[in-house]
Amino acid sequence: MDNLDNFLGRIFIVAGIFFSVGCINVHGQAIGLIGIVKDTTNTTHLANANILAFPKNSDESTKFAISNEKGEYLLRLEKAVAYTIEVSYLGYQRLSFDHMATQDGTKDLFLIPKTNDLDEVVLEYKIPIEVKEDTITYRTDAFVTGEERKLREVLKKLPGIEVDHDGNVTAQGKKVTKVLVEDKIFFTGNSKLAVNNIPADAVDQVQVLDNYNKIGFLKGLQDSDELALNIKLKKGKKRFAFGDMEVGGGIEDRYLVHPNLFYYSPKTNLNFIGDLNNVGIKSFTLSDYLEFNGGFGKLMDDIGSYLSLSRDDFSQFLANNDFKANTNRFGALNIRQSVSSKTDINSYAIANSSITQTETDNLNIYNNSVGLFDETRNVNNNFDNFFLMGKMALEHEPNRKENLTANSFVKLTENDGNGTILTQSLGQSTFFNTVSDVWAIDLKQNLEYSKRFSRAQTLSLEATVSHEKNTPDNLWETNQVFLSGLVPLEEDSVYNVFQQKENRITSLGLVLKDYWVLNNFNHIYTTFGTNLAFEDFTSQEYQQLANGTVNDFSTNGFGNSIDHRFNDTFLGLEYKFLTGIFTVKSGLFYHNYSWDNDQDGISANNNTQVLLPALNAEAEFNSSEKLRFQYRQHMRFPRIDQLASNFMLGSFNSVLMGNPNLQNERYHSYSLNYFKFSLFRGLNLNAGLTYNKKTQSIKNTTMLEGIEQFVTYTMFYEPENSFSANFNFGKRISKVKMGVEGKGNYNEFFQLVNDKVSKNLSRSISATGKVETFFEKWPNWEVGYTHQPSIYTTASAKNNFVNSRFFAHLDYVFLKDFHLKGDFERTEYRNETQNLTTIFDMAAASLFYQKEDSPWGFEVSVTNLFDIRYKRQNSFSDFLISDQSTAVMPRIVMFKLSYKL
Repeated sequence: MDNLDNFLGRIFIVAGIFFSVGCINVHGQAIGLIGIVKDTTNTTHLANANILAFPKNSDESTKFAISNEKGEYLLRLEKAVAYTIEVSYLGYQRLSFDHMATQDGTKDLFLIPKTNDLDEVVLEYKIPIEVKEDTITYRTDAFVTGEERKLREVLKKLPGIEVDHDGNVTAQGKKVTKVLVEDKIFFTGNSKLAVNNIPADAVDQVQVLDNYNKIGFLKGLQDSDELALNIKLKKGKKRFAFGDMEVGGGIEDRYLVHPNLFYYSPKTNLNFIGDLNNVGIKSFTLSDYLEFNGGFGKLMDDIGSYLSLSRDDFSQFLANNDFKANTNRFGALNIRQSVSSKTDINSYAIANSSITQTETDNLNIYNNSVGLFDETRNVNNNFDNFFLMGKMALEHEPNRKENLTANSFVKLTENDGNGTILTQSLGQSTFFNTVSDVWAIDLKQNLEYSKRFSRAQTLSLEATVSHEKNTPDNLWETNQVFLSGLVPLEEDSVYNVFQQKENRITSLGLVLKDYWVLNNFNHIYTTFGTNLAFEDFTSQEYQQLANGTVNDFSTNGFGNSIDHRFNDTFLGLEYKFLTGIFTVKSGLFYHNYSWDNDQDGISANNNTQVLLPALNAEAEFNSSEKLRFQYRQHMRFPRIDQLASNFMLGSFNSVLMGNPNLQNERYHSYSLNYFKFSLFRGLNLNAGLTYNKKTQSIKNTTMLEGIEQFVTYTMFYEPENSFSANFNFGKRISKVKMGVEGKGNYNEFFQLVNDKVSKNLSRSISATGKVETFFEKWPNWEVGYTHQPSIYTTASAKNNFVNSRFFAHLDYVFLKDFHLKGDFERTEYRNETQNLTTIFDMAAASLFYQKEDSPWGFEVSVTNLFDIRYKRQNSFSDFLISDQSTAVMPRIVMFKLSYKL
């Protein structure tokens, strides 16, 4: 069977290369017409003029081009096809002429200014792409063929827009951060929910909005780097209910139900997305969770809150995307109601319940002062997770110079888990049963008010009140003594150790910002704010004995009860000026930080004042080419568990003890980024360098004996450096796009293990090359290869890993009504230090049939075609190198039925 799987994999690879090469050869039949669009004075070059080529043969498709900032255009035509070419530009008479392409040619186009702007001009053909300042508008009818099912398939056919397999969208080389429908935020603006669910046939236009700001009069004042997509619906969909329903079933009791329902009218918008399946489709991911928790603190970066959120218990569950089995129930409802022309109410509720089974096998390599030793660890878990998230926003805009938004947010989480751990090392073998229970609630109230008093003076105010409660509980059960010398266990037939924790945080925040516009070239911004947080943390560990008595560890230095208070009051002054192509904003922020904690008779009080500089500098060579430099100096403060003065269980193999006297971390961040995008040349180029330097940090000090760890925290003042670089190049020539992507990371950091300080280095590079085709009548393929070597160096060892991946994706519409899709990935994983090599193939395919003008669709699909059971990866930490195998879902064959409303 393995030989058959490998043979099929090779056939898939060869077929991909064959079709790609064949398609490129077909592309070679295109003929280029180039030139410059000018006015009749021959002095003005017209940028963003539309050149349309209408074929006289109805079997051929319309071709188009847009002139660049120099007036240059490149129009690709089919050989020996007769066209009528029309050129249009605002304020000029339309130019029309006939042309037959037999060979590459050059032709300058001269337009005549209109003598009477009141003359009515009727265009029989709508312009496919319209460029106006920060907005690019695509009329989708010029690009789609009718077989598209979802918005993502429409976006992939638009020049300059890309959609990855997760639903993340990039346009003009930048990531799309907000999605709107009819100028209103869709749910929270998350691109994944929009592109994977909005029906393709409802879309009339797609607008790309650069430097997006929902408050119009703040644009140009706030440094928004957001890129938004605004989806315009067809006329018949502007007061209409539409959507689709998909149901499916497969062998071994597999099922899927996926409804998408949308209702739009001028005053009421209602969107519902549902998902019920046991085929491993996870409707809500970690990136979604982090995005949906956003929306607060827009006037200042809140890195601490972001890091805290990414580390919480629910985030750790969402970060896992590979599982043996998964049943997922998901529902999302979004309602927007226009109360009046000045007031909108926008609300959403999202609920997700899932039952998941996971399994991992780890080869862990520990590095201590004695040398290296290995641990093998098998971990099985069963999770029952539920969360409910809701938000209501009142948006009131009494006039064009005033805006008020009030947000109420609630999140409820309940996660239960049980599992097993089998660990073997140094001749010992220990088996654990584990139970976890996490319950959490998060409430936030936010108010934002902005007012433009005059052209020179604008004010923004933001106030936030929040309350969080988190109660994670854990149980470890085994028949052997563990953490000997660290945990005061009493002898028993079975050892049951419980941990109970509770964390409460109440915080208040206020930010006031004044924008003073001296003139078009000079701005002064003043910011005043304060953030106040009250946090209570308790932890308790004990042993439940078989005779019913309790061994409370608090008599042996365990158990914590901490009252923690933190205040940051700050004042900032920023100066922004424009000179030539340069825009520079320099700032200096004065912060007064104070934090104290009380616990077990210990009181620690801290206060520090600091000036934190910031600098943004941007060179805009033209509207599609920029160079940007940024510098920030940051302060980061210890988590409350790092301040705990008593012992606390970290896991079955670790005990932690904090330090109440920890100070703040300080680090510097530098970044340089270059962006270039050209519709004219079909080119996209992004490159960036980032350098971070920590000058003082909070470090783990670990005493390691076998796999058991005792961890404390200390301040560390040796500098630690990290560098990262990224490169993304894409070039589209007619129907073929070629791309090269590269990433690199270099980190040097210190580890403190067994009273020894050593310096570690990690280096990794990832390089990807790919080719993608966009044909109307031929199979479309995306074929690529990724090579990713990484090196991790410690004082006593050097570890090399090499991952490589070949991937191919097929998308083919044939006989008008059939749509074939296929995905293949071959991954080769090499642990060169351990001399281990693993190769696995992942493949999926689907065949969809829907007769034109019929609402019914039928699909047969198969995932994990070769039925592989494990994937591999590696990771590094201070003293641990982990080689991990993770179980994945088995082969699933499904039949699906869909109905389009």
